[in-house]
Amino acid sequence: MDETRWLDADEMRAWEAFLSAGALLDRRIEQQLKAEAGLSHPQYEILVRLERAPGGELRMTELADAVLTSKSSLTYQVARLEEAGLVRRRSCPTDVRGVYAVLTEDGRRTLRAAAPGHVALVRRLLVDRLTREQLAVLADGLGAVGRLLREDAAG
Repeated sequence: MDETRWLDADEMRAWEAFLSAGALLDRRIEQQLKAEAGLSHPQYEILVRLERAPGGELRMTELADAVLTSKSSLTYQVARLEEAGLVRRRSCPTDVRGVYAVLTEDGRRTLRAAAPGHVALVRRLLVDRLTREQLAVLADGLGAVGRLLREDAAG
């Protein structure tokens, strides 16, 4: 049996900093989006992904992959956005099981109104706190972890 490779002091410091910063950032972003736009953080991310997609629409399975959530959680969030008139769903004409989420004009307006406050908060709490070098290391390191996790999930 393999012996456990415990985290050393530097590794533990990095792990704890990652957990703490991620949770605190998410909490603050959630508070800001709720207060200023009436959106949850996952709902905001759904609107962003749809806005970036060709024609403002994505299959629900693609959208779930893009926002890194389960299909059931995505269905719940899209239903809330649909009730608010920010997203609509449509059937796929070539696949009876396929459903698309489509960004509405109200959804575009809501996203345009929410984005400046969201970006300002992300800048204030993260981006402007780090040097360009730190941002590059963070992006490279977390990007590598994300790619590995996606590969593990796919294969």
